[in-house]
Amino acid sequence: MVEKSITLIIVIASLLVVGCLNNSPEKELSESRNHRQDMRDLVQGISAYSKKIDPDFLIIPQNGHDILSMDTDAAAPPAMEYINAIDGVGQEDLFYGYTDDDSATSSSDSEGLMALLDLAEENSVQAIVTDYCFTESKMDDSYEKNSNKGYISFAADHRDLNNIPVHPQEAYNVNADDIVSLAEAKNFLYLLDPSGFDEKADYLEALKATDYDVLIIDAFFDPEMLSKEEVSSLKVKNNGGGRLVISYMSIGEAENYRYYWQDDWKVGSPDFLDKENKEWEGNYKIRYWEPEWQKIIYGQGTSYLDRLLDIGFDGVYLDIIEAFEYFENQ
Repeated sequence: MVEKSITLIIVIASLLVVGCLNNSPEKELSESRNHRQDMRDLVQGISAYSKKIDPDFLIIPQNGHDILSMDTDAAAPPAMEYINAIDGVGQEDLFYGYTDDDSATSSSDSEGLMALLDLAEENSVQAIVTDYCFTESKMDDSYEKNSNKGYISFAADHRDLNNIPVHPQEAYNVNADDIVSLAEAKNFLYLLDPSGFDEKADYLEALKATDYDVLIIDAFFDPEMLSKEEVSSLKVKNNGGGRLVISYMSIGEAENYRYYWQDDWKVGSPDFLDKENKEWEGNYKIRYWEPEWQKIIYGQGTSYLDRLLDIGFDGVYLDIIEAFEYFENQ
């Protein structure tokens, strides 16, 4: 009788252990959530909120374009609710930079990315490409290839995106048109790190001296946010044409140099803060579906997006869309 009781206790204990393992946070994280749909929902929420305030406000996610379709490839049914919520798609490394800067991206990788970009374009969503190359002939080739596909592009000669390239001397397909939509744009400048400029005035003057149709910039200049007047001053090209000014905003990682970061934050506290990105010091993976993180991003009057709307940006360039891949792999 004693032996039977011991055996029964062991069986029950084993079942309890298995049950605990099957309900571990890691398993729940990987199996009970649709991380792709969570990211779609976040972008769609940002879009709906901003367009109520400014119907012309542009929503441009960068990378992670697998979520344009309901499965893992472009042949699957398109995610139309998501597609209808965005105005552009930003893609890095399409023709140069996928494995190394100034190296051509393999044709197979390019074709896979283009299938998704073409899906977007077929649904009136403009593709915006950043290639990373510094050899002038390769920069020229990047512009030509993207133009042939109907994508607007920027050949960045520094992956840090901290300068205005000297080549080409004029923006590709330069024009003096007034640009009021992405479809009208023929070129853009992507400059996120203004640390190479000693003074904010120098930085602003350098931007104003260009003829790019679209500026994608950070809304902050170490660590002060640009003013509404400063953003407005950037909306005129040097040649007199009007242009769009778009702000970068990361929604899939938290950055410890942003205004919202608290000194006592650490991995796991607050709950939405995950591991540090080993490739980008100071950037932390985020459980982006958590309401407390989303409140930091938009909808609270003083949220990141609200601040961008208040100072007159024409749209937002959303980064780390591919964060869903990190959580799918957990």
